[in-house]
Amino acid sequence: MRRITLLGTGLIGMFYTMSLHGRRGRDRVEVVYSRSNDRAKAFAGEWGVKRFTTSMEDAICDHETDTVIVALPNHLHEAAVIAAAEAGKSVLCTKPLGRNAAEARRMLEAVERAGVFHGYLEDLCYTPKTLHALESVRGGAVGKVLWVRSRETHGGPHSDWFWNKELSGGGAIIDLGCHCVEIARSFIGKEIRPVEVMCWGDTQVHPIDAEDHAVGLVKYENGAVGQFEVSWTFRGGMDLRDEVAGTHGTIWLNHWLRTGLEMFTAIGQSGYVAEKAESATGWLFPVGDEPGALGYVDMFADMFDAIEDRRAPRETFYDGYVVNAILDAAYASLASRQWASVELPIWRGAASSVNVAAIRDYDAEHILLKEERMMDGSLKLIVRSKATGEISERRE
Repeated sequence: MRRITLLGTGLIGMFYTMSLHGRRGRDRVEVVYSRSNDRAKAFAGEWGVKRFTTSMEDAICDHETDTVIVALPNHLHEAAVIAAAEAGKSVLCTKPLGRNAAEARRMLEAVERAGVFHGYLEDLCYTPKTLHALESVRGGAVGKVLWVRSRETHGGPHSDWFWNKELSGGGAIIDLGCHCVEIARSFIGKEIRPVEVMCWGDTQVHPIDAEDHAVGLVKYENGAVGQFEVSWTFRGGMDLRDEVAGTHGTIWLNHWLRTGLEMFTAIGQSGYVAEKAESATGWLFPVGDEPGALGYVDMFADMFDAIEDRRAPRETFYDGYVVNAILDAAYASLASRQWASVELPIWRGAASSVNVAAIRDYDAEHILLKEERMMDGSLKLIVRSKATGEISERRE
């Protein structure tokens, strides 16, 4: 049983507490911190939290808690993590770990220097569909992963600080791209080094200093490519989709829209429909178990099991640091309009990864490029000569 200090009473703090206290869970938030006394008091009352405070130091150093969860705005992560590490508490931090790789690295070094457990709360890497798909990929179902496309779009974040570049570290890239980048890393293989990024982004709708829409490509040392599509300009709710393409298979994932629960109402539904839903009339897409669908339940199960088993969780501060380094390269590419290198002074993956093509022999003299069953029932094959490189057709 974990006794938790929760820092933050916003939407993410609510989702975390729903996950922790749900289904008769034994892990409990014992102390909640907010910068607003009214919000802290209201949150504690709503979720049955024993103590609340507006002192971050008191919350972190509470003698009855053993784990600190950081669910604060991005610019407050570093101070909270360092304080938790110095207090000797296990510390879990929401995404993104830092506003940039330098902040993330300082947090990583702080928890490792203190020797405390650390977990990066990247919930979308823990959705039930993602975990099942990852198991299939690791079992070889799609062959070598060549391309991962991850998309998160909606009409924009719910709190004012997200829109302030100084507080958040950026716009849609830092807010949503952190999810997409880590999803791609998970499927491609975290041991494979990301090498460079090409990114386009712009402010298409909102009068802000940061980007509200972006598309990027992340090249990996083994030839794989991760693609992220992020937007605060999408209308129609929240769109969370992933695609994985390999040499021998493909996986499509839709986590939020068109997931099997669809409802039409002409008169409207009172109250809440789903996160980022724009309307309560017409076609609606309610979500039965939002914390479960978004990965929070499995995420905390992994984190707390890892603490008890004395092992690293699936997502650590090191992963958060790598994600921040990739996003730094995305912003550098956005500024230069060229490919930008991913700078990783700390790299703990494979020393090198060779880009090996998936080659299938047709016969001793030819390589098979493509085979396809035609309308007349014949099998058409495209082959290439090993000796001359000539490409030709065969029929079987």
